[in-house]
Amino acid sequence: MSQLQDHPLRYQMINELHARPFPVLSVPCRAAYLAIKPVSNAVGRDRDLDRAHLIALLDRYGAKHPQPGATHYFGDIGKFRLKWESHTEFVTYTIFAEGLSETPFDARDFEVFPSEWLGAAPGVVTSSALIRVEAEADDTVIEKKVDEWFVTESLAVSQVLDDSAVVAGDFRLDTAGHMRFAIFVTPEAGSRRVGRIVQRICEIETYKTMSMLGLTRVRELGPQIGEIDVRLNALMDDMTGIGSEPAETLEALLKVSSELEGILASSSFRFGATGAYEALVNQRTSILREERFKGRQTIAEFMMRRFDPAMRTVKSTETRMKTLAERAMRAGDLLRTRVDVERSAQNQKLLESMDRRADAQLKLQRTVEGFSVAAISYYAVNLLGYLSYPFAEGLGLSKGMTLAIVTPIVLALVFVMVRKMRNRLE
Repeated sequence: MSQLQDHPLRYQMINELHARPFPVLSVPCRAAYLAIKPVSNAVGRDRDLDRAHLIALLDRYGAKHPQPGATHYFGDIGKFRLKWESHTEFVTYTIFAEGLSETPFDARDFEVFPSEWLGAAPGVVTSSALIRVEAEADDTVIEKKVDEWFVTESLAVSQVLDDSAVVAGDFRLDTAGHMRFAIFVTPEAGSRRVGRIVQRICEIETYKTMSMLGLTRVRELGPQIGEIDVRLNALMDDMTGIGSEPAETLEALLKVSSELEGILASSSFRFGATGAYEALVNQRTSILREERFKGRQTIAEFMMRRFDPAMRTVKSTETRMKTLAERAMRAGDLLRTRVDVERSAQNQKLLESMDRRADAQLKLQRTVEGFSVAAISYYAVNLLGYLSYPFAEGLGLSKGMTLAIVTPIVLALVFVMVRKMRNRLE
């Protein structure tokens, strides 16, 4: 093995599997979670700006810097622990603190992020959450707390990971603009399991929010797609109408097709990302292995009622756009076929006309050919007459008799010569 060379990316690929460990949390504790995303072109953003923003925060607390090009960071900032991760479209900051604040879900926990530092962020907030982790009390106390802290209409409460914890949240923004989640942990749950639960809750919230960007895109495209659908139906009706101009209809169809292709091209990434985020939400939810708590709806049921319809709307719109593009393409093909058939008929008529003109030219040529034989023969007979007169007088032949003898011979020779020339040309 010592003689074999390692693949240049071998260690990088292996270490990537262990690059983002779950936090290890003791109970009780609390967390403040923040996700930041550029408004546009998040995939092509300058990731050095993200790292520079992280370093600016670390420098405020005198903390160590991440490695150059790092996509994750975990370390101490003052009396808190910071977890930073860089994703395809966004970056996340999670602050972990031991103990509980006197006021449940106290927005002052976010003060670890200085306001001027937040103002210099290379993006906007897409998700933020306050998470409170308590030691488990009896079910009555848990019910009382969640009813006091959350909106009952959208509240989701469930036992997770083999009854090792109870998770609650209403997926609504509080007055400070943050989501709230409460986790009640049994004594048997280890600190690593607590960290995994907190991490999964943060991921569900973030990926859910990112998925909903697809719905906003669909709502923006709705009027435009509806207008294109009406135009396409009208153009297809024109195709079957009498007196329609195929060339004009084909040009309009090509315009519709180009518009649809442009919309699909500009929206393909968002639709693809929405599908990927949706899959992650469903995966993270299933990993929690939820069980119903006191007849309350679970997170999975909340997603099925509120989140899944939005995702189905995105998928149906994407399918509709692709169907419209295919319809426009098929209509264009049919119209091009119709135009080709009409052109073929026009070409057939043109060929028939050319055949008639060629036949007329042939007849005219044969008529002219007869005149040509007569004219050539006339001049040839006169020339031969002049040449043969001296010999004819010696033979006792008159001028008229000489011409009478020469004329048939000349006619026959001229006719044969002209016929051979025509055959050679044909």
